[in-house]
Amino acid sequence: MNLRSLFLNHVAQTSPAPMLEEIVSAHGMYLHTGDGRSIMDLIAGIGVSSLGHTHASVVDAVQDQASRYMHTMVYGEFVLSPQVLLAQTLANLLPNPLDSTYFVNSGSEAVEGAMKLAKKVTGRFEIVACTKAYHGSTQGSMSLQSDDYFTRPFRPLLPEIKFIDYNCVAHLDHITEQTAAVVMETVQAEIGLQVPEGQYLQRVADRCHEVGALLILDEIQAAMGRTGHLFAFSAFDICPDILLLAKGLGGGMPIGAFVAAKAHMDQLASEPVLGHITTFGGHPVNCAAALATLKVLQESDLIDLVPVKSQSFLELLPHPAIKEIRTCGLWFALQLESKEKLRKAVDLGLKEGLLFDWFLYDECSIRLAPPLIISKEEIKMACNKLHRVLDKI
Repeated sequence: MNLRSLFLNHVAQTSPAPMLEEIVSAHGMYLHTGDGRSIMDLIAGIGVSSLGHTHASVVDAVQDQASRYMHTMVYGEFVLSPQVLLAQTLANLLPNPLDSTYFVNSGSEAVEGAMKLAKKVTGRFEIVACTKAYHGSTQGSMSLQSDDYFTRPFRPLLPEIKFIDYNCVAHLDHITEQTAAVVMETVQAEIGLQVPEGQYLQRVADRCHEVGALLILDEIQAAMGRTGHLFAFSAFDICPDILLLAKGLGGGMPIGAFVAAKAHMDQLASEPVLGHITTFGGHPVNCAAALATLKVLQESDLIDLVPVKSQSFLELLPHPAIKEIRTCGLWFALQLESKEKLRKAVDLGLKEGLLFDWFLYDECSIRLAPPLIISKEEIKMACNKLHRVLDKI
């Protein structure tokens, strides 16, 4: 049997129609297939490979750390240099009081930990989330998902979850003295990119402060330069009580984190002891990769160039098949006429050597979220190829 057949037979599937591209290597903007083709990655592994694939600094850090030690003991027991230095770096980069980080393996796990922390700190159990938001697929994180299509087969989920509409100030009254936390994306992604309007995020933060609820901002997709800021919330003059990170943090390695004030985080260590525990969270190799990623982002001009590169896309993207373009930094939703045309465009895109996809709740819009390393020449090449695809649909 060939590798594709083995994949279909033995690797658990998440959709009835996987792309089935056999990847043998990846470098920079490109994935290289077993049949000798190169595919330009315009979604960065869904926001993971912000520095492109196999960035030299990340690879060097991974190899160096792997040669020293890998897993040693469950989280929070041994003093591991990459983990400590990464936590210190994040504390230095984030505003007060975000000075303590709990490392996990994924965005979903960061959500789970943050919800537990909010309940422990406040003594409350109600969580408020936004309609059409996506925070993960574990039982707890999926409980924050309003769409019945995705959640119905897995019920019952967590009780006491209330939903509000993003950007709806009138719904903020649903945040009350019973609310432990509001979990919200700084930029709502899977609806097809919805940015906060006016003073909306400030109004949310003020309401949380008024009733004693914690504000949890999910920047699992939005952080690490995607919006033109290392952390997206910094553009809105607010600071969350808990910040969620993952995806681009590891430069291609699996790592997530929730960050809060040390006074809050300390509550997970007692009554009960081991209030939150993970075996592989803060894995030293993954932390070394994240440290290298942050160093590149800090010392290069990649984030500074996001607005310039975004503008280049906006100048070159327009096409009769695109009905609307929504953007936030190097992050785009290109609305087409129908989901049928979108699916056809994705298939044709792969044949043209372009990888892009759609959004969970917006099946009519193309998702673009290229690595931050994309050059002007590559932007032009990508838009030309995309136009050839759109001409055919």
